[in-house]
Amino acid sequence: MKKIYPLLGLISLASLTISCKSEEHTFRKKDIKSSEKLIGLDFSKENIQSMHGYLERNKRGYDSLRAYEVSNETFPAVTFDPHPLGFQLPEAGLAPSFEIPEGIELPENLQELAFYPIPKLASLLKSKQISSVELTKLFIDRIKKYDGKLESVITLTEDLAMQQAQKADQEIAAGQYRGILHGIPYGVKDLMAVADYPTTWGAEPYKDQMIDYTATVVQKLEEQGAVLIAKLVSGSLARGDVWFGGKTKNPWDLTQGASGSSAGSGSATSAGLVPFALGTETLGSITSPATRNGVTGLRPTYGRVSRYGVMSLSWSMDKIGPLARNAEDCAIVLEAIYGKDWQDPSTNEVPFSFPTKDIKDFKVAYLKQDIESDSSEFGKNTWESLQVFQEMGVEMDSLELPENFPYSAFDIILRAEAGAFFDVLVRSGEVDEMVEQHGGSRAVSLRQARFIPAVEYLQANRQRRQLIEEVNKLFQEYDVIIAPTNRSRQLLLTNLTGHPVISIPNGLDENNRPTSFTLIGNLYGEGALVAFAKAYQDLTEFDEMHPPDFVD
Repeated sequence: MKKIYPLLGLISLASLTISCKSEEHTFRKKDIKSSEKLIGLDFSKENIQSMHGYLERNKRGYDSLRAYEVSNETFPAVTFDPHPLGFQLPEAGLAPSFEIPEGIELPENLQELAFYPIPKLASLLKSKQISSVELTKLFIDRIKKYDGKLESVITLTEDLAMQQAQKADQEIAAGQYRGILHGIPYGVKDLMAVADYPTTWGAEPYKDQMIDYTATVVQKLEEQGAVLIAKLVSGSLARGDVWFGGKTKNPWDLTQGASGSSAGSGSATSAGLVPFALGTETLGSITSPATRNGVTGLRPTYGRVSRYGVMSLSWSMDKIGPLARNAEDCAIVLEAIYGKDWQDPSTNEVPFSFPTKDIKDFKVAYLKQDIESDSSEFGKNTWESLQVFQEMGVEMDSLELPENFPYSAFDIILRAEAGAFFDVLVRSGEVDEMVEQHGGSRAVSLRQARFIPAVEYLQANRQRRQLIEEVNKLFQEYDVIIAPTNRSRQLLLTNLTGHPVISIPNGLDENNRPTSFTLIGNLYGEGALVAFAKAYQDLTEFDEMHPPDFVD
């Protein structure tokens, strides 16, 4: 088979040296018999005989598909809909309004700015106590000083950053203030395309990949005047914290990985290399690195944020969201990047808004059994977090997630969709170049995806539809559900149903590494999550903890 270099804008399969005529005779009846074992069937000899010609025609059809070009940005014609039957899109509530505080003064030690939340940085920029160029240089210098320990940055976009920072300073000086993100540096996970810079997806076969357009989310932040300083590590093809350049580290414990796959976004934000970062999640890749690195991570409702220009792992499960100092910062970023994009068919125009009622009036539940069963520091700290809410006057019901679903089978949805996106990588053999090749690696996952039957994929999605209906009946009674981050099925369940969550730091474990808990919201209920999380963070100091080895 001819070696190819796929996915540089368009995938061209015409160069593959596959001969249908020569291969069709190698597909024998005994191959059908062997294949039956994988799918749990046992056809008679007569049935196998009658199917043989049909299956040969199928195979010729499969081969013919590979002679046609498919863009990276092409969604399957069957687009996932997270809405239960009869779902009414929520009406607009209180429009987001983020106050830029007055009276913020520049600290004597400018390195303290590395851990300032967005509103305080915005105050200093708007009052011209510091320029965007100066602030951008500060963060770039921190990357150059510290990232050798962390391996959180793949590409430093220094030239672009300085151009954007200079433009921000000129506009602010001229009174053309764009808003709270104007002049603020940030980073993005390296699944997001930025024209003129590599987009490596963290994987050896793509380390020189150049995509000649820019992801919608990056464009939206640029429109707000934010300054892109770095492309941050993605675990290889959105898996784990290992990439072709090494393993991204947790700044709280450099012997430990940063968790993935938004490893760089979590690590760099935690260590004060960027004020905030964008990550992606399919099955835990925002909430897990947010937890491991002790920052706040918001995974929005499926379809909230455009994925145009972002690598697809699972068209029906991928989401983009911020990792930041606190819940308010996450909301500021979400307000800037959400909304309808005609280039992403999953997006919509549902407004992002805040509830008008006090959090004491929120209907709240917690996953009692899952929290009680956790005897670790995670469980202990989550119980203490519940007590904080009780002291606020919040009343809570206990709740359990549905059990009567084939959770062990749902994994094939993600795997099958990833297998489709990376089919060329597997068929070309370049998947063998990926760093990790063990049983739990992305490379092996992509290979095995070729053996997932289409019937089982559709059956899993039928079960998923039933799960959506049952979960929405359960969740719609509540504004917020409190859950352990690392236990129970909430992570898989909410990623399948498309519900938003926010991961909030709430202490340290016995090894002085961060712990967290998770808040689950209704579809498009990010405003309630942020309000509830902010109330907690206003009364506690866990979001103000920083890894001591990176505080100058």
